[in-house]
Amino acid sequence: MSTETYDLIVLGAGSAARDGAGKAAREHDARVAIVERTRWGGSCPNVACRPTKAYLVAAELMHEVRHHAAERGIDLPAPVIDLARTRTWKNSLRRDQYSWVQLLRDAGYGVYPGEASFVDANTVHVGDTTLTAEKVLIATGGRTAVPPIPGIDDVEWIDHISALELTEVPESLLVVGAGPVGLEFAQIFARFGARVTVVNHGPQIAARADADAASELQAALEDEGIEIVLDATVEQVSRGEAVVGGRTLKVSHVLLSSGRVPNVEELRLDAIGVELSRGGIVVDGRQRTSVPGIWAVGDVAVGPWFTPTAQYQARLAIEDMFAGNGTRTADYSALPTAIFTDPELGAVGLTEHEARAQGYEAGVATHPLSAVTRAQYYGMKHGLFKIVYDRPSRRVLGVHVVSRGASDIVGALAVALGLGATVDDLAGVHHVYPSFSEGLKAAAEQAR
Repeated sequence: MSTETYDLIVLGAGSAARDGAGKAAREHDARVAIVERTRWGGSCPNVACRPTKAYLVAAELMHEVRHHAAERGIDLPAPVIDLARTRTWKNSLRRDQYSWVQLLRDAGYGVYPGEASFVDANTVHVGDTTLTAEKVLIATGGRTAVPPIPGIDDVEWIDHISALELTEVPESLLVVGAGPVGLEFAQIFARFGARVTVVNHGPQIAARADADAASELQAALEDEGIEIVLDATVEQVSRGEAVVGGRTLKVSHVLLSSGRVPNVEELRLDAIGVELSRGGIVVDGRQRTSVPGIWAVGDVAVGPWFTPTAQYQARLAIEDMFAGNGTRTADYSALPTAIFTDPELGAVGLTEHEARAQGYEAGVATHPLSAVTRAQYYGMKHGLFKIVYDRPSRRVLGVHVVSRGASDIVGALAVALGLGATVDDLAGVHHVYPSFSEGLKAAAEQAR
């Protein structure tokens, strides 16, 4: 067994791993080893963010042709999807595995395919190789959680990965979980022609979203024929059917999207004393684990599970490892998020409920999407612009948008919230007409 020594060992090759490795090598001249057992490049470019958005684009085009082409004077035959060809197009947008490995090698990293396991805090086994380093960054990601549904082990369920490999549209799809992944795939396959039912254990889709925003998105999805069942569980599944809330449904496919679990089992973290919780590896504000010399970032660690936050955490961890000044800790107070349905649900800052729970005298200003000129071109009936603000100071606490382009709107507002913008600031800015973003100004004007 050979032994190789590095300044930093990175476990995983996804977004967080690559950002961390790059910063360590570029800014601190570190020798870096990267270990990956499954998917070079990680989930986001291969099986999650990017390919899913490709399917959303295809589904939106199909929806526009089916429902709006004729009214706009465009005579087209009814669209029919060839999912195998859509899959081929989606795959053409991805970098292949060989190219990922070559990219990392060209960057000067030691590249080690295989499964990693800790020997001690500074030593990792990968196949027949032993890697040693004073610093280790765990970025092994997560995977689909399988809920304890009777019969689930006897059916060939799908998740966001296998759903992207289907070559035929499901006749009837049961989506378990109404979070971002479940809602995006529900709309994708409904627009492709499937009969879709979404079942959610809680009383609201998009549980972390503002209640009014979630309600608007639900209405938009239901208008497209998607059935949404709240406050219910899947009581049993078998081939061809499922029992939901005491009702038996005919289903050809079951898609699981009710949670994720961190990839930690093979690492042998218990042998070296790294603390774990249900949400993953326990970390502090600098991404330090309970064991000195080991940091954890991304979906494997406790915290928000988004690609940009994984990259952000990796940069914080590298700063802490090599600079050691401890000047920055993780701050998610102005974190923009989005669900990429149509309309999108974008948010930054506090929901109305969170603001009141934190003791703010919360004011609310809203404007309906249907009153925005740009939305009228698309026949959009459901959507809103909602601003949550502190009444005494007028400071904006949160913004929630259900509209096309919502992700761009809330992303641009993160700096404003961080700098303490008031609702009057938002009301007083110039805007583009006709644009979706003018709905934000219109909402702010309601608070005057």
